[in-house]
Amino acid sequence: MLDTTAIRKNLKILIDGDPWIVVDFQFVKPGKGQAFTRTKLKNMITGNSMDKTYKSGEKIGEEASVDEMEMQFLYNQGDIYTFMDNNTYEQYELTEEQVGEAKNFLVDNMTVEALFFGIKPIGLEVPNFVNLEITETDPAVKGDTVTGATKPATLSTGHVLNIPLFVNEGEWIVVDTRTGDYVERVKK
Repeated sequence: MLDTTAIRKNLKILIDGDPWIVVDFQFVKPGKGQAFTRTKLKNMITGNSMDKTYKSGEKIGEEASVDEMEMQFLYNQGDIYTFMDNNTYEQYELTEEQVGEAKNFLVDNMTVEALFFGIKPIGLEVPNFVNLEITETDPAVKGDTVTGATKPATLSTGHVLNIPLFVNEGEWIVVDTRTGDYVERVKK
């Protein structure tokens, strides 16, 4: 059993049989009274969030056994995404809800880290940076050189983001998957 001294970001704990992850926490020691820790928790299966406060020294539960497995993205049909275990070649299907925001950055044959709770896949983590092609954007206009100006662009995955005016359709860019933002053009 873990107590409040074990609380840290990304700690995975079991609450009522479900795995929860600590998204944020704050230790508070008031002038009077007992110290406590405020936590913001996210259910790793449903995606629900909750705030929970623990008194200092209180037992918070057991650490959740969440396994990570390296997998390769194969394809998606509708809202079902198919992945293959790189070691056993076994295929797993995840729903669009389980894939979450990662769907905006998945390209065929990409290697990802799938998260499993027991034998059930519950989510995945994509690399922090991916190279994607711009499939649709407005052309640059000569003289339109305002510093920091951006325009919307659609990527090969369907994700829409803002890019600098000098980047054109058909070019490849680096995208930060944590924020969904443009980083730079891919160097040739």
